[in-house]
Amino acid sequence: MEKQSSSAAGYTRARGSISPQGATLVNDQLRPCSIAEATGVNFAVYAPKAKQLILALFDRSGDETQLNMFKSPQGIWHIYVSGLTAGQLYGFRADGRWKAHTTPRFNVHKLLMDPYAREIQGEVQWCDQLFDYTVAEAEENQTYWVQNTSDSAPFMPRSVVRASEFDWQGTEKPAISDQNSVIYETHLKGFTRNHPDIPEQLRGTYLGMCHPVAIAYLKELGITAVELMPVTSKVSEQRLADLGLSNYWGYNPLCLMAPEPSLAVSDPVTELKTLVRELHRAGIEVILDVVFNHSCEAGHGGPILSMRGLAENEYYHIDIHDGQTYALNYSGCGNTMNFDSPQTLKLTMDALRSWADEYQVDGFRFDLAPIMARQHRMFNRHSPFFFAITQDPVLSQLKMIAEPWDIGPDGYQLTGFPGDWQSWNDRYRDGCRKFWNGSPYQESEMAARFCGSEDLFHEQTYLATVNYICSHDGFTLMDLVSYNERHNLDNREHNRDGDSHNNSWNHGVEGETSNRKVRDARLRSRKNLLATLMLAKGTPMLMAGDEFSNTQHGNNNAYCQDSSCITWQDWHWQTDAASDGARMQAFTRDMIALRRSRPLLTDHNHQACYEFFSPEGHWLRPDELSHYGYPGLLVRIHSDEGDDSEELYVLMNRSSQPIKVQLPRHSKPHRRWFVMMRTDKEPSFVNEPLLLNGWYEVPANSLTLIREVD
Repeated sequence: MEKQSSSAAGYTRARGSISPQGATLVNDQLRPCSIAEATGVNFAVYAPKAKQLILALFDRSGDETQLNMFKSPQGIWHIYVSGLTAGQLYGFRADGRWKAHTTPRFNVHKLLMDPYAREIQGEVQWCDQLFDYTVAEAEENQTYWVQNTSDSAPFMPRSVVRASEFDWQGTEKPAISDQNSVIYETHLKGFTRNHPDIPEQLRGTYLGMCHPVAIAYLKELGITAVELMPVTSKVSEQRLADLGLSNYWGYNPLCLMAPEPSLAVSDPVTELKTLVRELHRAGIEVILDVVFNHSCEAGHGGPILSMRGLAENEYYHIDIHDGQTYALNYSGCGNTMNFDSPQTLKLTMDALRSWADEYQVDGFRFDLAPIMARQHRMFNRHSPFFFAITQDPVLSQLKMIAEPWDIGPDGYQLTGFPGDWQSWNDRYRDGCRKFWNGSPYQESEMAARFCGSEDLFHEQTYLATVNYICSHDGFTLMDLVSYNERHNLDNREHNRDGDSHNNSWNHGVEGETSNRKVRDARLRSRKNLLATLMLAKGTPMLMAGDEFSNTQHGNNNAYCQDSSCITWQDWHWQTDAASDGARMQAFTRDMIALRRSRPLLTDHNHQACYEFFSPEGHWLRPDELSHYGYPGLLVRIHSDEGDDSEELYVLMNRSSQPIKVQLPRHSKPHRRWFVMMRTDKEPSFVNEPLLLNGWYEVPANSLTLIREVD
């Protein structure tokens, strides 16, 4: 190491290394090492057009020491500071050219978060000091920008130096196949914040999510993978803060490798790793919902918190027209990450490796995933991002799930992802809702979705589809059958936000009701939807709380609602075995168990065949179903490899009248039929022999599952 050292307030500095970026514990050869072997910390940050980068070190009293960093030809500024260790608070300041409405702009008065920070401490406090400009007035009511020279540090969080060591206690990843997976999408805080059996101090935290009570619930329900809504550090938008609201969902990231500190009791890094370890110990995978499509810095002219103050035009797509600068907005959140930039690709790949290596997660769900595949602003299914993941020996083995749309051109890409990726299948969601809400001519569409959407994923397999009825973004399952319209006034946007096309049906009454007939009909509808989800080909995903009738009282865009009455799960159903929630939870648990216990439904050998027939027992092609006249679907599930020891029949009737059905005649004599489940009964799971020579009357608005054996 080149010893060009100087001292500033007791710190000894020298030239560092440009790799890895971020703050890294190193030995005197600048090699990353354990905390016990470290002699100091190497800092490296990308800002190629800055005139000078400054490392800001903070002591526990908040006093700041500034050290000039060294520039490299690669545009990475670096410095080694001897004697520092884990827990050191820091940030960066960037000095250079500042000119209104240009990019990039540098303002040394603004403290910047490290894009590679592994932990942050504190939170953003909205104020004028967070912006690098102020607005001045000129003649004729014209305005212009003036550089803002007020210091933002008092209103900013701090980046924190972290060691990577953690005791995994020999736990291993569950490695569950897509065929056997049942994904549970949940908000980490909302899942346990109201749980009466979890200690108060742990509710709504990483440690609450992995408390034995929470794990026991997930195991009993049959969940194999928890998909956590964003747990990376976040910032609530200024508009929400001004309204007294917050970005509860977390889709507004600050530092892509730092866990959100508000979800921790004291140490977010250790506690999130503990969560992963304990879920793995229980055989449950952890999938992280990550947001690489935009950041919390909003559009051009937004706050200067991190990447904007370092290399705005490389991290974000920027347009310049007629001397004005604009941020491209394919995310709907003000800015769009620029994957034409090698630095943006590097940052996101390093973030994925950080979560994979340091936290041992099992996969990722990518919010607005097409943005990451945009080259020259157009979607490219052969993008460098996909290639980078495919060639990575660690990431290529993890589960990759796309939210396959953004709001840019050609933004809907359900089947545009690599062959080993999965996609949230909104065609399944919408098809299933329309089928059961009585929309006409939905039989052929539902048949295709029920068979794994192989008509769509013909270049992959049915394993590419993640089937779901509800997700965080929309109605809960209870609200889907209770509300025709959204009820989002609590979001303070005059009920204009959220989707107005939900394919929901309220069964004649808008919202909650004491009418027993309506309540029973809603319960049956939810059972129909849930059963259809668990019997279909593909990987099912369940939204947390849908299994026990959780409601958001008609709010279908609860992103800003951090509250007990809307978004935190209500566990009161546990105290009343006869409640709607308890009955729905028991049905969901048994339905998942049935799916996981039947080889035809998990289809390990890709041998399950789904065929359709008429009420008279005649075979039908899927494209004939909508025009045949039967208001539902009649499905035979069997092995196409000659193993007919068990076959399953799924009989769906979405009409208001019972319909008599003849099961197809079998070439093998002496077959027996047993009714396994029927959604019109309570309890729904039965084992009733069918003694009418294959005839069965399917009750109105119901689904029946029949088993045929030798």
